[in-house]
Amino acid sequence: MAQQESVCPLLDNVHRIVADRACTVLSLDIFDTVLWRRVPRPTDVFGLLGARLREAGLCPSWVSDATFRRMRIAAEGRARRSRDTLGTEVSLFDIWRAMPSEVFGGALLEQLVEAEVQAEREFTVVDLDIAEVVNAARKQDIQIILVSDTYFTEDHLSYLLDRPELGAMQDARIFRSNQHGTDKASGLWDIVLRDLGCSPQQVVHIGDNEVADDEVPSELGVRTVLYRRLDDDYETVLKREREPVEPAGDYAPDLDERHGDFGLTSLRAKTIHSGSAHATSALEVAWRFGSGVLGPVMTGFAEWVVTKAHEAGTRKLWCPMREGELLAELLNNAARARGLDVEAKPVWLSRFVTSLAGLDSLDTDAVHAFVRSGYQLTVRQTLTVLDLKAGEVPGLAAELDTVIDNGEIADKVTRALTETPHLRNRLTVTVTAARERLIRSLRDAGALEGPDLTLVDLGWGGTIQLQLARALKIAKIDLAPAGLYLATDGRSERVYLAGLRAEGYLAQAGHPARLAATVTRSPEIVEQSINALCGSLIGFTEDGGPILGATVDSPSQDAERRTVQDGILAFQANWNRYVENAEGTWPDLVRRRAARERLSRILISALESPTSEEAAVFGNWLHEDNFGSTMVTTLLPEDLKQAIPYLSLNDLDDLHMRDSFWPALIAASDSGLGALARAVAHGQIDKDAFEPSGEAFETRLRYRTADDRWHKTIRQRVRINHNGLSFARLRFEHHDTVDISLAIPGRPAIVRVDWIEAKVIAGGRRQERVLRWDKPEDFIGLHYAECRYLGGNLMEFDSPHAAVWLPVARRAGAPVVSSGQISIAFAVLPQTMTGMAPHLPVDARSRRVARAVLLSDRLRDQYRSAGVKGVAATASQMARRKLGGGAP
Repeated sequence: MAQQESVCPLLDNVHRIVADRACTVLSLDIFDTVLWRRVPRPTDVFGLLGARLREAGLCPSWVSDATFRRMRIAAEGRARRSRDTLGTEVSLFDIWRAMPSEVFGGALLEQLVEAEVQAEREFTVVDLDIAEVVNAARKQDIQIILVSDTYFTEDHLSYLLDRPELGAMQDARIFRSNQHGTDKASGLWDIVLRDLGCSPQQVVHIGDNEVADDEVPSELGVRTVLYRRLDDDYETVLKREREPVEPAGDYAPDLDERHGDFGLTSLRAKTIHSGSAHATSALEVAWRFGSGVLGPVMTGFAEWVVTKAHEAGTRKLWCPMREGELLAELLNNAARARGLDVEAKPVWLSRFVTSLAGLDSLDTDAVHAFVRSGYQLTVRQTLTVLDLKAGEVPGLAAELDTVIDNGEIADKVTRALTETPHLRNRLTVTVTAARERLIRSLRDAGALEGPDLTLVDLGWGGTIQLQLARALKIAKIDLAPAGLYLATDGRSERVYLAGLRAEGYLAQAGHPARLAATVTRSPEIVEQSINALCGSLIGFTEDGGPILGATVDSPSQDAERRTVQDGILAFQANWNRYVENAEGTWPDLVRRRAARERLSRILISALESPTSEEAAVFGNWLHEDNFGSTMVTTLLPEDLKQAIPYLSLNDLDDLHMRDSFWPALIAASDSGLGALARAVAHGQIDKDAFEPSGEAFETRLRYRTADDRWHKTIRQRVRINHNGLSFARLRFEHHDTVDISLAIPGRPAIVRVDWIEAKVIAGGRRQERVLRWDKPEDFIGLHYAECRYLGGNLMEFDSPHAAVWLPVARRAGAPVVSSGQISIAFAVLPQTMTGMAPHLPVDARSRRVARAVLLSDRLRDQYRSAGVKGVAATASQMARRKLGGGAP
């Protein structure tokens, strides 16, 4: 049996007291203290007992696990109520006498009691931290006693406690509530102290019940340690996972007949409480997320990977950086604990370097896809990525600072790079050099020496594996990389069609759909929590060394990420401690379906329903775009904070990945939205319930280009949220956009427009321009088609196509804009579709001001296009019309 160091700060003071012989008696509660169960709650053992009784032929098939559990709970209540003046304390025999004997086929009472005791023996585990305290006390000749509220007899308890880890407790006195007819909260402690014949101050007691093990003995003078299993914050997490926490509540889901919950609920609690006090509440949140959420998930993943590798005869695993540093440590820990001859090493790979190394420079479509893969890169930055100088591509000399944000400029760059043999050769030289540097790095690491090359990564689309396979094939290296992933989505079909092996632990090729969709829609928190604290890989030196981009994380984010990772490792260390202690009998998280389902539920619920505290901490984490880009955003984007009151739950689903890397953080930031999100996540209500009834209406955007043509309609459904407000966000891209039109309600309606915000790339400029319309003077001068401005921020739309025009190019001070994101915050009062409703009166002053503004805008445009003479000509025409002279 492996010797382990204590990992429980709660017991540090007890160890010091014992070492100093500063007490004469060590008192211990039994259940959830000396022993804990591999189920979420003690009553969940009853359901598993029901399965065993059915298997033994002692219980009919119609009694399900949940039914038997309910019967067993009710029988205990009946037995306690039937005691009358004898008190409420009962034995296990009393409880089984209250069960309907005819249901159990005439089985003997002793046989049924023995079956329950045996089930308890199978599902109880010695708490190794308590075992260490017991051994320390025995060495100091300190008396050990057990004080327990229990229906088990002394023989039952002796059997349950007969474990190698508890050898030092063989002669311990046991004080049982059913022996003395009273529990710890009602008088058992008086009996204990009287029988011991010592002062209360000489006793140190450890137990998990706030009243029976802490308040009551403390009032008597006993020194106590509350060895609490579940605190309020952890209970909140369990509830979001739909894990019942009430003792007699619904039967726990995803229990394995042999292994229960695999010890996950208790070990998560133990690890959460094993951390020392943190300097800030943010670090406490990070610790809990690491130890209670990602810790068990990554521990299961690590066990699965090393088991898969062992079964396949793979001895070396390669973990791409930046995740590779922590992944390799987790894998090596898992292999060591399970006794498997598997070793994992980090290796420098990234989506960016493999995409360049695997690029076919003669394939125009592939070059175009590469050019568009970066986010808001300028032409100059793209050339730098390709190791080209501006002067080498003369066709792009006038576009160097233009942002590649639309297909037109991407086509132009692609043509410039591939239209001449010289540039195609230069591109080929760049790609070849990048590939050779990559291969040199892999050779130096030893990744190309073995008979196979198995990558271990978080996963999603298997892009690195696929691109690396292309690079190796081009280099004529006969290795087809395999991949072992936490989860992969539908994009991984490209990997399978290339004939490559790729397996997922929790999801593979997009199945199960909910997990795959949830993880790949909000991967950022998982990725950042696993990443090493360094910049992303952007290339290699000539000798194969990594070239890293700059880091953008703040000191506080770095501290929080380290704390999340510490929590992950702490959970795995706790898990492996029990693995090693059990000497091959501890359950794994690999083969049993219930284990994966439980871990999936932990991860999905954390991503779908983060707590408000998690939102406050992780929402401020920065996301770096990498892939040659220097763009940096927060996980909870600043521009969406103002939109939160307007968002409906289904609007979150419509957000683009660029809008929010973790939409559920937005919901968690608003109490109403968060409550709705939790209700949907728990299956209490369907998302469709939040959609307006009747015909769906859409906000519609069209854009006009410099050739005076209007282009395609972009749509988003109009919804009204719990605040009675609406929000729409739409995107467009075209290299010479001048105006946009917005049919905001998409139907006849009176609309209060609180604000419209446009983020545009104007005239190829590198920085986005933020344009805003939120004041009456902003709305007065707009052009209204089949709609009218009513004054203030009110507009009336007469038809589904009625629209207000925004002069985005002119507002940005540029001839054209090439792309934009339009956000609209509004409230809508629908009107009849017949158009027969009376119109609201238009404010006369607003009408006069609007005319003046339109005149001013027209004259300004005329001046820009035709100068002073043009303005004079226009003024002359207007005067003649006023005087009735008609056109010249």
